[in-house]
Amino acid sequence: MGSSTVRRLRWCVASPACLLFAIAVILAMPGLTAARTRRYSFNVTMATVTRLCVTKSIPTVNGRFPGPKIVVREGDTLVVKVTNNINKNVTFHWHGVRQLRSGWADGPAFITQCPIRPGGSYVYRFTITGQRGTLWWHAHFSWLRATLYGPLVILPPRGVAYPFPKPHREVPLMLGEWFNADPEAVIRQALQTGGGPNVSDAYTFNGLPGPTYNCSAKDTFKLRVRPGKTYMLRLINAALNDELFFGVANHTLTVVQADASYVKPFAATTLVISPGQTMDVLLTAAANPSSQAFAIAVAPYTNTVGTFDNTTAVAALEYGAAAPQSAAALRSLPLPALPEYNDTGAVANFSANFRSLASAQYPAPVPRTVDRHFFFAVGLGADPCQSPVNGTCQGPNNTRFAASINNVSFVMPKTSLLQAHYQRRYNGVLMANFPAAPQMPFNYTGTPPNNTFVTHGTRVVPLRFNTTVEVVLQDTSIQGAESHPLHLHGYDFFVVGTGFGNYDASNDTAKYNLIDPVQRNTISVPTAGWVAIRFVADNPGVWIMHCHLDVHLSWGLSMAWLVNDGPLPNQKLPPPPSDIPRCS
Repeated sequence: MGSSTVRRLRWCVASPACLLFAIAVILAMPGLTAARTRRYSFNVTMATVTRLCVTKSIPTVNGRFPGPKIVVREGDTLVVKVTNNINKNVTFHWHGVRQLRSGWADGPAFITQCPIRPGGSYVYRFTITGQRGTLWWHAHFSWLRATLYGPLVILPPRGVAYPFPKPHREVPLMLGEWFNADPEAVIRQALQTGGGPNVSDAYTFNGLPGPTYNCSAKDTFKLRVRPGKTYMLRLINAALNDELFFGVANHTLTVVQADASYVKPFAATTLVISPGQTMDVLLTAAANPSSQAFAIAVAPYTNTVGTFDNTTAVAALEYGAAAPQSAAALRSLPLPALPEYNDTGAVANFSANFRSLASAQYPAPVPRTVDRHFFFAVGLGADPCQSPVNGTCQGPNNTRFAASINNVSFVMPKTSLLQAHYQRRYNGVLMANFPAAPQMPFNYTGTPPNNTFVTHGTRVVPLRFNTTVEVVLQDTSIQGAESHPLHLHGYDFFVVGTGFGNYDASNDTAKYNLIDPVQRNTISVPTAGWVAIRFVADNPGVWIMHCHLDVHLSWGLSMAWLVNDGPLPNQKLPPPPSDIPRCS
C-alpha cells in the first residue's frame, strides 16, 4: 500500500463526513446490508366511518381503514405490538408469511394462540425468510377482518434488483367488501338461522366504493399516473366472501408476482384474484392517452347457487396534471370488459399462465417424490334439523348449512392447538385421525349423494418433520359446485396440476408440471374440478388449512396439519412467548 493511499485512509477515518459516506457505500453493496428489526404498534380501536351514506363505528387499527402499511425487507425481523381497545376478542394473522419456527406469531384464533381479550396485548415477532413481494395482514377472529386489514410489503434485500424493470412507483391496492350492517351481526344471524348470510353492499378499492354506489362518487380511489411511466400495483383481495375479476379500461397488465413469489411475466387484460391472494402487476401508462381518465373495475366471479353481491366497483386512473374527474364524469367512465360473473373458462385460462421463474437465483424446488398422498373432497354439506338445534333450519330442505373437507366439518377448539401440542396434552382437545381420503367415495362432480350430512370434529393430520406431501383438492357438487380458495398457513406450496371433473390419478399425474409450477399460499379449487399441490413439511407446529371465503370457514371448511419437531435444534418449535394470551 502506497504512502498516498495510507494518507487518504487516515484522512477518511479522521473525517466524519468521509467515514459516513464510506459506510453508506459499503451498506449499499448487495448482500452486505444487515437485517433490521422493524417495529410497529397496532392499537385496535373503534372509529366512525361513513360509506354509502351510512355512518357506523367499525374496528380499526390505529383509527385507519384500511389499516397501516407495513414495509420490511427480506431477512428483517418484524415486531408488532397489538393492544386490544375494543370490546371484542381479536388476533392477527400475517397472511402468507412462512413463520419458520415462529408459529406462535401466526395468529389464527384457537389454532396458534388464544384471542387477545379486551384490554389485553400481545407482541407478534417473526423473521421474513426467503420471501419478497406483497403479502398482507388481517384479523383472524370471526369476521373482524372485514375492516381489520392492511398491506405487508416485503422489499428485496438492499442492492438486490427486481427481476423486471424497476417501476416508477409502487401502489398497494386492497380490494375489499363493505357491509352497511355489522359483519359480526351478519355471520351471527346466519349461524343462528342455519341459512346463508346477507351479502355485502359494495366492493372497495383501499376502503373506497366509488361512483357506482349510492352517494359514493366522493369516495373514489384515484391513481394519478404520468404518460409513459410504469407503475406496480400490489393487488390484494381482502374481500370476505368473493373472488374478483379486475381490469383497467384500455390498458394491459403484466403479472410479475403471486403470493410473494416471482412468476414468469405474462400479459393480461383481465385478472381474477381470490380472497387471500396477492399479485404484483405492472401497468404502463400510455405515452399519448386517448382520454384523461380510465376506469379501474372489479366484479365478482362465482358459481354459487345462493345470493351474492353482484355489483361492480370503480376506481379512476387519471393522467398527468388534468383536473380531477367530477362525480358525473366518474360515473360515465367506460368500464373494462370484465367476464360474466360465472365465466369459469375465463378463470381457467388466466390461471393457466402462472409459472415460477425457476431460475438460478429464484429456483422452484418442487418435490419430485412424495412420502404421503392425500385426497381431500372440498365442499358444502348440511346438518340435520333435529333436537337439539340452537336456532332455526333455513338451509336447503329444512337443514342447516355446513361445509367440510372429507366430510369432516372442523370444530374450533376452546384452547390453542399449538399450545396443546407443545405441552403434549391432546386429550379432549384434538384427534390425530383426519381422514387421508373420503371414507365414502362418490361421483364428486356428478349427482350428489342422497345423504349430504357432515360429521364434526377437531381432527388433524400428524406429519413427521420433512415429510413430502401431495394433496389433491377436489371440488364437490354438494349444494352446488363452486370455487373454494384454500389457504395453507405456515407454508408455500407448488401447484403441480389442475383440471375439471373428477381427479383420475392414472391419467392426471402424468400431466403434472414438475419443472416450473407456481408457488403460492392460497389456491382456488376450480368449480367442478381439482387442483394438486405439493410441499415439504419442514416447519414444526400446527397449521390450519381453510377456505378463505369466510362464510365457508364459519361453516367448518378447514382442517389442520400437525408437523412434529425434527431431530436438530433448529428443527424444533421453541417455547411460547411469555405474553401469549391465555384461554382461561
